[in-house]
Amino acid sequence: MRKYARAASPEAMLHGQWQNRTSKLDPFRPYIEQRITEGCTNLSRLHGELRERGARCSYSTLRDYVHPLRPGRRPGATTPPMARPASPRQATRWIMAHPDHLREDDQQQLKTLLSRSPELTAAAGHVRAFATIMTNREGDKLRHWIADVCADEVAGLAGFAARLLPDLDAVVYGMSTDWSSGPVEGRVNDLKALKRSMFGRAKSPLLRKRLLLIAASRRPRTGLKSP
Repeated sequence: MRKYARAASPEAMLHGQWQNRTSKLDPFRPYIEQRITEGCTNLSRLHGELRERGARCSYSTLRDYVHPLRPGRRPGATTPPMARPASPRQATRWIMAHPDHLREDDQQQLKTLLSRSPELTAAAGHVRAFATIMTNREGDKLRHWIADVCADEVAGLAGFAARLLPDLDAVVYGMSTDWSSGPVEGRVNDLKALKRSMFGRAKSPLLRKRLLLIAASRRPRTGLKSP
């Protein structure tokens, strides 16, 4: 389900160039602005002056830094700088997390992000609905959820929903019962770890014995008196 964050309207997250990033030339900005105001247009000379003052930057870095500072290129006083856009990883984390578990600033950034992309808003709604079905054990609503996702053709989620159909009965049952396959998965992971630790050379009798010993060591002990 994490694929949709990369596929759903990335231009909504990465629109424009963010301007609040730091630069090694930031400490020298007052001097750079002063020289530009004085009419200095020779970047080679300005580059040499900055190096004499301790700046360590390439000519191309200075050129890119000075470009928006030239007369006629400065943004208007009423135009706020564009905030740094959220990365796909951040957007995925915000959408996958429970809304009550997000910080206030994360909630605000997510709200701003969703307002720029109807596709991402739809994807977030489907993710939240799926999480509600799992949390409340409402497996009977899964078929309706799959139909809605496939109808909206949400990038990433439609493929995920379609892959549930071949084993739909098992998935619905798994999302309706309180039983968990966690213990079984734990034993499988134990077995894989044992095989790796023995470089795949262990035969079944030894693996079985070691696996049973691990299971016994994790079994809660009862009837023991405290010292």
